[in-house]
Amino acid sequence: MDEELRSLTLRLRQESGAGSAFERLVATDDVDALAGVLTEPGQQLWARELAAFRLGLARDRRAFEALVLLLNHRDPPRCASAAYALARLGDPRTARAAAALATNELRVAYALHPVRLLVELRAPEAVPALITTLRRRLRPHDPYRRVALACVDGLGTLGDARARPVLDEALAHPVLAEAAVRALGRIPKQR
Repeated sequence: MDEELRSLTLRLRQESGAGSAFERLVATDDVDALAGVLTEPGQQLWARELAAFRLGLARDRRAFEALVLLLNHRDPPRCASAAYALARLGDPRTARAAAALATNELRVAYALHPVRLLVELRAPEAVPALITTLRRRLRPHDPYRRVALACVDGLGTLGDARARPVLDEALAHPVLAEAAVRALGRIPKQR
């Protein structure tokens, strides 16, 4: 069993109370039954999350909308599970959705996992979205330090020269300076 699926199963088993409905969702290989959970009214959040995650791993695009909603959830484990499944789903809409979530200033408290997903996807939307998000985090007294650090690390991982100016700005922020130095070191020098 996939380690992320095992972790999700343990968390949701506890949340669900480990009843027969939970065990059926864990055991089924019927993707249509899993997709039905996403559209049936009255389904619990744990059931929708489990169904969407399993569909994502199966590369079934019916999971896309549910996974994007979970990617922007207030509960970090749900966001992490959704990001993992979205990275494996293979839906071409994923990077655009993650970029929209990462740059949404009204939901910046939940931008950490969309930022990390963008880095994993290495999509064309990743660098512009991370630059935008990081630039906004460079304001005085910004409380979203983890999001800023994820952007700095991600821009270093992506190694795109377009990130150099915002990473240079990040050097002036003590919390980000060390990570910015590392990130700048990963970007090839322009000739």
